[in-house]
Amino acid sequence: MPRRGLLLILSSPSGAGKSTMARRLMEWDPSLRFSVSATTRKPRAGEQDGVHYWFHDHAGFRALVESGGMLEHAEVFGNFYGSPRAPVEQAMAEGRDTLFDIDWQGGQQIKQAMRDDVVSVFILPPSIAELDRRLRGRGQDSDEVIAGRMAKSRDEISHWAEYDYVLVNDDADATFDRLRAIVTAERLKRDRQPDLSAFVRGLNTEFDTR
Repeated sequence: MPRRGLLLILSSPSGAGKSTMARRLMEWDPSLRFSVSATTRKPRAGEQDGVHYWFHDHAGFRALVESGGMLEHAEVFGNFYGSPRAPVEQAMAEGRDTLFDIDWQGGQQIKQAMRDDVVSVFILPPSIAELDRRLRGRGQDSDEVIAGRMAKSRDEISHWAEYDYVLVNDDADATFDRLRAIVTAERLKRDRQPDLSAFVRGLNTEFDTR
């Protein structure tokens, strides 16, 4: 039965497994679209407009914000980033879900803009020691960078109660199974099946004509 698409927000401190869960969801259901952010920073080598980011100048970005064309936006190191509204609404009308890999601040803005269509999931590490181990295990960052990420993690974790669902990622396979169950159940909610009322009326008509 046709349904209205939903907006799935995934958030976590760095190293808790958010990107892994997002990738596995996309592999599980290729119809999921990943939200492509808009930005005012210049494209880097190999980046394509509409694939990696939607690139705008500052005036164009401000115009989108002022017209309500951004679900959320923020300034980072002198450049603006945001989530365009139009592709999300088109996907929803087509019955496709949009996945957002964003922090709690962006998630709150999207909830305010599209409250009834948002499902938010926060992913926690099993312990702070494990979070530190995962960050160091990447072998990509200096001790200084890791310390900064750990400090930021405390603030991010403090917002866990603002999410619809909270998962402790102590086992990647088990956590993904729980996340997949959440998505499946949310897709089946009555309010996301606009043709359900007409279907039930059809059943009642069959009763009347028996």
